[in-house]
Amino acid sequence: MREVYLDNQSATKLDERVLEAMLPFLKEHYGNPQNMHTPGSAAKDALENARNQAAALIGALPNEIYFTSCGSEANNLAIKGAAEAYKNKGKHIVVSSIEHFSVLNAAKRLQQLYGFEVTQVPVDAQGLVSPEEVARALRSDTILVSIQHANSEIGTIQQLTDIAKVVHAHGALFHTDAVATAGIIPANATALGADLLSFAGSMFHGPKGAAALYIKKGVKVVPQIDGGIQENGRRAGTEDVPALVGLGRACDIARAEMVTASAKMAALRDRLITGLQKKIPYVYLNGHPQKRLPGNVNLSVEFIEGEGMMLFLDQKGIYVSSGSACASKALKMSHVLTALKVDAAVGQGSVMFSLSKYTAEEDIDYVLDEFPPIVEKLRNMSPLYNHFMKTGQRQAAGPGTDYEHAHEHAHDEEHDR
Repeated sequence: MREVYLDNQSATKLDERVLEAMLPFLKEHYGNPQNMHTPGSAAKDALENARNQAAALIGALPNEIYFTSCGSEANNLAIKGAAEAYKNKGKHIVVSSIEHFSVLNAAKRLQQLYGFEVTQVPVDAQGLVSPEEVARALRSDTILVSIQHANSEIGTIQQLTDIAKVVHAHGALFHTDAVATAGIIPANATALGADLLSFAGSMFHGPKGAAALYIKKGVKVVPQIDGGIQENGRRAGTEDVPALVGLGRACDIARAEMVTASAKMAALRDRLITGLQKKIPYVYLNGHPQKRLPGNVNLSVEFIEGEGMMLFLDQKGIYVSSGSACASKALKMSHVLTALKVDAAVGQGSVMFSLSKYTAEEDIDYVLDEFPPIVEKLRNMSPLYNHFMKTGQRQAAGPGTDYEHAHEHAHDEEHDR
């Protein structure tokens, strides 16, 4: 049986070249980079080299890069740290309704503990945030706006430059969660207009446990982990040198191979979308059809649930997810699809295939062969589908169900493609 890994939005395969760079720091060079002896100096040099490599990936200065353990920690440091640093100027924060939970819950915690107010701006049916909506949400006491560069679940890439201009004209700080984009498509912090930018190596074939937050020179952030002087006092704790060396090497490789890898993924992505839409009726693409991550295919398959598809695909050696990795165990439609106003009955049948530079044409062929029969099998067990086939009518799935909206949305996407 062929094995096809298509859950790269959750974690990616470690590049062998990254592993090779890490191994010496797991074996021979194990010194603490904060110590001044020879082993410590070797670790310190490796750490600073990784910082240079990470900075180059996003067009930053090395002293603007602060290492963290993951993208969620980077987002927490950005949101909570900036809010605490500028709370005397105001206590209002703006986020989008489809942000990662590490942004949404960090903002919620600021509400609960410190009385901040948070405004969520809506997105359109394809997941785009409008600069005009951001402008309407801004207030005299707004100090921070956080809009992700792209959504990892539906793949929609935001037009951040225009949003950043609106935010800066208002005098607020702008943070972007670039975990889904950095290392995959260009994510230049200056070009995007970011004051703070989060990214993580595990999304572009680096190790888990290694990420970074870009903090533009002059921007203040209150540390969220108290302790020692590591990371110039912004983030205490002994650095995971092997993982950060791996992050740096992954950044170098991504810079060199991004254009080729992205083009390959986009071609396979489009082939998968087109093939599944031809072979399976009543299937709808979620997210923007053009402004989309090169490896993202998020589909809603009507009349069945995502969990069933995921389990049957797993039996065929095809590994996917049914939404955000941080919410996939919840048996309900994701907050992202809810924000897009996808019909609840249709949205619960979502499945996400996320490709990487290692995805092959044969992998896509295998999915196109194996997935349609799985859908047919599950639909044959579905009372909703049986009712539809007999009567041509869809049964309401509960409050808020709007099948007409779902089909209009799907028709618009087909037209756009």
